[in-house]
Amino acid sequence: VQLQASGGGLVQAGGSLRLSCAASGSTFSIAAIGWSRQAPGKQRELVAIISSSGSTNYADSVKGRFTISRDNAKNTVFLQMNSLKPEDTAVYYCNARTMPLRHYWGQGTQVTVSS
Repeated sequence: VQLQASGGGLVQAGGSLRLSCAASGSTFSIAAIGWSRQAPGKQRELVAIISSSGSTNYADSVKGRFTISRDNAKNTVFLQMNSLKPEDTAVYYCNARTMPLRHYWGQGTQVTVSS
């Protein structure tokens, strides 16, 4: 499985961005795709995840502001980020969990929110 993340950038606080994660390869084996982020000096944290059945889960810090969705026809997962805050600044990574269990990571995309 290969993952290609895109959509990061610089935005003012209160603004919005949409990240995309395009999967290729053995996409039939993907059980879930998630978005994680890592800010400088902090541990990587899971932000949102969507399963192959469509169920979603979010970190408390982004509930009500971020929405994860997917386009099955394009094997792409999106992360719509609204009401962005400076503390959302981080490198965002998409990752896939497959069955049999393996983890794959895409390259990161930088999100910077200015105050």
